[in-house]
Amino acid sequence: MRSQDSPAAVVEAKPSRRVFLDDVLRGLRQEPKCLPCKYFYDEAGSRLFDEICELEEYYLTRTELAIMQENAPGIARHLGDGVLLLEYGSGSSIKTRLLLDHLSEPACYVPVDISLEHLEASAARLAAAYPQVEVLPVCADFTDDFDLPEPSRSPTHTVVYFPGSTIGNFEREGAAMVLRRIADVCGSNGGLLVGVDLKKHPATIEAAYNDARGVTAEFNLNILRRINRELGADFRLDRFHHRAVYRARRGRVELGLVSQWRQAVTIAGEVFRFDQGEEIRTEYSHKYTVDEFRDVAARAGWTLDTYWTDPARRFAILYFVNPA
Repeated sequence: MRSQDSPAAVVEAKPSRRVFLDDVLRGLRQEPKCLPCKYFYDEAGSRLFDEICELEEYYLTRTELAIMQENAPGIARHLGDGVLLLEYGSGSSIKTRLLLDHLSEPACYVPVDISLEHLEASAARLAAAYPQVEVLPVCADFTDDFDLPEPSRSPTHTVVYFPGSTIGNFEREGAAMVLRRIADVCGSNGGLLVGVDLKKHPATIEAAYNDARGVTAEFNLNILRRINRELGADFRLDRFHHRAVYRARRGRVELGLVSQWRQAVTIAGEVFRFDQGEEIRTEYSHKYTVDEFRDVAARAGWTLDTYWTDPARRFAILYFVNPA
């Protein structure tokens, strides 16, 4: 096994500036205008999201963490011995430590994140804390193809860990496509451990995305700041405000940035005009029942093995197997 005095060099497959620009232009040409939420996560955005996870209103992280703390030994037994643990959207990897504490001889841990600086720091911390585990970080957009690093020891099987209800950012057909891609990555006898936010009282859900301190608003606006910095746009952040609304019939939170008056923004020589009150959609966060999500995963070939939830059934961690 390669030395874990420091983690392996990060394998980089993150989107290029050209891809970033193309994605932004394509989104702003649509009606209604939109921006891909994956671009929230530059270094500043990742730090802001970590701050969101500590907020009183944001029940998701602490509820998922409590489920992991209560059930980590049993979850690790389901994942099995010699696993290659591949985490999508690893962020700070806080919940991952609970798995690594209980997994039996994992072949390696592969954190995948789109924010290079955040990934490097997190991987270094984990490599230091778990010198017996090979840590092989990959900087990539997990919705695109990327090459997996080769571990020193052959794994018995692959399990994708997809925490944080990130799967909720995709509409149902898009979620099924992501889950099919994960099934292809895992192959036969693979597994999927996924966090899903459950349906509950709308006021509880809306409060999680409209915190009193305004951290979520700053996180949302940061995508415009990043576009200005990296793509040379001229968004005036003080001319947009954060909006997050739960649409119960659609089972999702809709996040957007609303133009405060008529204005124009230029990106790469192209002018985009905004009416007063016009919204740029930046993110969806879909909520499910366990049965609803089981059905979405089944369309991608996954079979629900078991799941864990909190006493109030606000959040669920589900384990699926890929028998193909």
